[in-house]
Amino acid sequence: MKFSRRRSPIVATTLLFGALVAVGGVYAVATSVQPANAAVSAGSETQVEQGRRLYLEGCSSCHGMAAQGSQNGPTLIGVGAAAVDFQVGSGRMPMGAPGAQAPAIYPPRYDDNQISAMAAYVSSLAPGPAIPTAEQYDYAHADQARGGELFRINCSQCHQAAGQGGALTQGKYAPNLMGAEPKEIYEAMITGPQSMPVFSDAQIPTENKKEIIAYVTALQEDPSPGGLTLGKLGPVTEAAFLATAVVAVLITMAVWIGIKAR
Repeated sequence: MKFSRRRSPIVATTLLFGALVAVGGVYAVATSVQPANAAVSAGSETQVEQGRRLYLEGCSSCHGMAAQGSQNGPTLIGVGAAAVDFQVGSGRMPMGAPGAQAPAIYPPRYDDNQISAMAAYVSSLAPGPAIPTAEQYDYAHADQARGGELFRINCSQCHQAAGQGGALTQGKYAPNLMGAEPKEIYEAMITGPQSMPVFSDAQIPTENKKEIIAYVTALQEDPSPGGLTLGKLGPVTEAAFLATAVVAVLITMAVWIGIKAR
């Protein structure tokens, strides 16, 4: 007489669950640890340590001792070196006082070497957007006309079609782009500072980013042969300004004539 050995359904389920957990753990380690190690290699250990000290002195009061964030500032884990280079390099960080938005301040508080060290430290915490190379934002051969189309589709709602900036909600604003450098524009697109969304390469490829930079640069260099630019706010605003000025002159003349007629 033979007895068939049957495996308990509970044991089979437990083994399957354990196998799935093991595979998931191996995958997580392979996909997260390796990029973090690569980030650390981007800056020397000495530079990372210098950046950590600078971070603790100037940033930890808002972003936390381990860059985990707090009520006064968001987490910096995963923001990448590009975000640090943009925010600190433009003087927006560290903020002098709480506010709806950090304004750009030049010259920045830290020099280039200190900014690079802080960027190396933050990038060592977790992978994120790297500081772009000069080749990535070189717009010498980019199509300005195409850049204008892309800018009007993706950017003009906040920055205005001529890049003059504009007001947003809750006291925030889109900054004027007339003083923005190509590197700064590129970093803003890949990091999404303040209220700006992040434009990954899947949304706006590198070549299209170059075209947008070419358009903004053309706006910065565009002369005003007609006289005053009036903020480049458009023909309607400029016509309203002219009409107001003419009416003010006519009223002044009418009052002057009335006084003289007495």
